[in-house]
Amino acid sequence: MAKSKKQQDLEQQVGELTQDLQRVRADFENYRKRVEQEKEMARASGKVGAIMKLIPVIDNIERAISHVPDNLKEDAWAQGVTGLVKNLEKSLTDLGVARIDANKGVVFDPDLHEAVQFDEHADGEKEVVAEELQAGYMLGDTVMRPSMVKVTKQ
Repeated sequence: MAKSKKQQDLEQQVGELTQDLQRVRADFENYRKRVEQEKEMARASGKVGAIMKLIPVIDNIERAISHVPDNLKEDAWAQGVTGLVKNLEKSLTDLGVARIDANKGVVFDPDLHEAVQFDEHADGEKEVVAEELQAGYMLGDTVMRPSMVKVTKQ
């Protein structure tokens, strides 16, 4: 039985509307994914911003601790300040932040360390960290702030 012209037109219209609906669904799904990605980026950006504001506070407290006179090292207040740094560092660890290893003898890595001093009198084949001058931090695999170090050859 041959379809009437009207029936063919209706089937064609249904096909076009079905394609339009599929496009709208795909567009909406892409929009939803994009919005979710933008939200995640905004969260990550806020997290990085907050962490970058905390790091100098830790630096300052550590500097203060390093200058505590010997007769006050056992003082409860001085120990409380030391505990504060430990609490801040634990909070950073919970956020996925890790301190960059810049201990004496660690091989110098320009991706992780920023050499601000170099011992030119040392002999050796490989460059190593002689001293950490300022701590560096990573968030996951991303360097937030490189460690400032003094470099020597070993």
